[in-house]
Amino acid sequence: MPSYLEKRSIRYPIFGLMGITVVLLGILAYYNWLFTLIGLFLAILPFYYLFQLDQKQRKETEEYISTLSYRVKKVGEEALMEMPIGIMLINDDYYIEWTNPFLASCFDEDTLVGRSLYDVADSLVPLIKQEVETEIITLHDRKFRVIHKPEERLLYFFDVTEQTEIEKMYQEERTVIAFIFLDNYDELTQGMDDQTKSSLNSLVTQILNKWAQDNGVFLKRVSSERFIAVFNEHILQLLEKGKFTILDDVRETTSKQNVPLTLSIGVGTGVSSLPELGSLAQSSLDLALGRGGDQVAIKQTNGKVKFFGGKTNPVEKRTRVRARVISHALKELISESDKVIIMGHKSPDMDAIGAAIGIQKVARMNQREGYVVVNFNELDTGVRRMMKEIEKNEELFSKFITPEQALEMATDDTLLVVVDTHKPSMVIEEKLLHKIEHVVVIDHHRRAEEFIHNPLLVYMEPYASSTAELVTELLEYQPKNGKIEMLEATALLAGIIVDTKSFSLRTGSRTFDAASYLRGQGADTVLVQKFLKEDVDTYIKRAKLIETVQFYRDGIAIAKGQPDQVFDQVLIAQTADTLLTMDGVVASFVISNRSENMIGVSARSLGDINVQVIMENLEGGGHLTNAATQLHDATLDDVEIRLKMAIDEYFEGRKKE
Repeated sequence: MPSYLEKRSIRYPIFGLMGITVVLLGILAYYNWLFTLIGLFLAILPFYYLFQLDQKQRKETEEYISTLSYRVKKVGEEALMEMPIGIMLINDDYYIEWTNPFLASCFDEDTLVGRSLYDVADSLVPLIKQEVETEIITLHDRKFRVIHKPEERLLYFFDVTEQTEIEKMYQEERTVIAFIFLDNYDELTQGMDDQTKSSLNSLVTQILNKWAQDNGVFLKRVSSERFIAVFNEHILQLLEKGKFTILDDVRETTSKQNVPLTLSIGVGTGVSSLPELGSLAQSSLDLALGRGGDQVAIKQTNGKVKFFGGKTNPVEKRTRVRARVISHALKELISESDKVIIMGHKSPDMDAIGAAIGIQKVARMNQREGYVVVNFNELDTGVRRMMKEIEKNEELFSKFITPEQALEMATDDTLLVVVDTHKPSMVIEEKLLHKIEHVVVIDHHRRAEEFIHNPLLVYMEPYASSTAELVTELLEYQPKNGKIEMLEATALLAGIIVDTKSFSLRTGSRTFDAASYLRGQGADTVLVQKFLKEDVDTYIKRAKLIETVQFYRDGIAIAKGQPDQVFDQVLIAQTADTLLTMDGVVASFVISNRSENMIGVSARSLGDINVQVIMENLEGGGHLTNAATQLHDATLDDVEIRLKMAIDEYFEGRKKE
C-alpha cells in the first residue's frame, strides 16, 4: 500500500499533464477543429479518472492523518500506563499527586496518590532535597535507578535489580591470588632432624589445607616455605570479615609444639589480568614481610593497602650474611658516586643523627665525601647537646650541611642515603628525592603504604632495635681504612640507647653485639648520659602533661596537653614512655599541640596492645610497641575523640578474632 508521501506525490504529475494537453489541443485547433474536438473528448476521460483517483487518495490521506493522531495518543497512553517504568509526580510538600500503575504495583499498593513520601519511601526525600539527578535506591527489596526532574517534580523509576545482581556476581567472582609465606621456617628448621622437620611440614600443611577446604580456596605448596592460593572476591570478603584467623591458628598450634611458626600473606585483587594480580600479591607479601611478618597485606589497584594481624613483636631473624651482602652492595654504590648525601627525618632524634654519622663514616672508608643534611632549627635538646660536642671536632662538623646546601651540591652522580625513615613526606628535604636519582633506604620501622619511589637499595629490618644498630653492622664489613672515632661510635651508641630505652625495649642479641662493637671502638657511655640529660623545665612540662592523665578501658592511659601549650615531639614521646612505667598501664597515648596547626600523638605499649595499628588508623605508623602520628587542622578534643574511636575499633577487631 502506498505511503502517505507517495499518495501526495501523485497529485502534482496530474496538473502538469493537464497543462501540456491544453497547450497541444490549442495548437491542433489552429489547424483542424474537428480533430481538436475528438482529442478533447479523448483527453477528458483519463483526466476524469485521474481526478477521481486524486480525490479518493486525498480522502484516504485525511482519514490516515486523523487516525494517526488517535494512534499516537493511544500509544502514549499505553506507554505511560503499561510500560515497566515507574513514574511519580509529587507536590512541594512531598505528597504523591499521581503515579502510573507499574510503580504502584512495585509497592504492592492499588494506589499511592495522596500518600506522603515520608511514609512510602523516605529514602527519596534526601535525593529530592539535594536535587540529585540520578541515584540507585532500594525499594521493597528491589533496586531502582531514580531519575529526578526537579522543575517538573517528576521521578522516573527504572528497575535495575537484575543488572545490579549481575554486577555484584561479577565483582564477587573476580579472581584473587595470594602468596603465603612461612616467616621463620628456615630459622626454626635449622638443626632439626628429618623426622621433626617432616612432622612440622605435615602439621602446617594440614592446618592450611583445612583452612582452604573450609573456605573454598585452591591451595598449592610451591616450596618448603611458600604456598600459592587462588580464590574469588566473595571468599576474600569473608576472610576479611573473619580477620584472617588462619594467622592465629598457625601461630597457636605450632607454639604448642614448641616451634612458634608465623605466616605472612600477600593478596592481589581488583584487576582481571593474572600477571598483574601476581605482581600485586608479591608486592603485598613484600610489604607484609617489611612490616615484620605475621600479618596479611591486601594491596588494591588504587594504592590503598589493608592490613590484618601483626599482633606479635617481630622475631629477630636477620642474619650476618644479609648484613654483609648489604654492606658490600652499599660499598659498590658509594664507589660509583662522586659524593654521598645522608638525610634523616624531620626533627631528627639521636637514632637518625647517629645513623647518619655512621653512613658518613662508611663514605669516608670508601674514599668519598659524605655530608649529613640537618635543619639546625628543628633539633631537640638532646641532639643539640650532641651537636655542641660535634662542633669541637671541626672535620666532622664541616660535614653537616643545610638542605639548601645539599640541593646546590647534588649532581647526577650523587648518592642519597635516607636513614631512619622510608616515607617521602617525613624526610628533611623532599626536593632531594626528586633531584637525586640514586637513593638508598636504611630503616628499622615497619614498612608503611607511603614509600620512597624506586630506590636502588633497601635495607629495612623491623627486627632491629634502631637504625644505628643496622648501620653499626654495616660498618663492621667496610674496608678498615680508618678507625672509628670515639665521637662517631658514641653517636651510634646513643641512637641505640635512646630507641631501646636503655636496652629495655625491642632489644635482641644483635643489639648487644652492636653495642659491644661500638664500646670496643671507644664509645663513651658517660658522654651518652650527658646527651640524654634533661633540664628542669622539660621535667616540669612532662610532669604537667602527666597530671592530665585519664584511663580509658583497662590499662590505657591518655594524657592531653592544654590548647594554649605547644610541646615538641621528643617531650611528647618521653611523656608516653614515662606513663608506660606506671603501675597498671599497658599502653599510653599522649596528645599535644606541636605547632599552631599540627597536633602530635605518641603511643607506647608493652606488647599486649598493637599501637601501630591504632596509629595507622589516625594516618600514622611505627612499631607494635612504639608509634606516633601528626594531624593537621584539628583540635585536641577532636583528636582525642578520634583516638578513642580507633582504640574501640581495635578492641572490637580483637573480639571478632
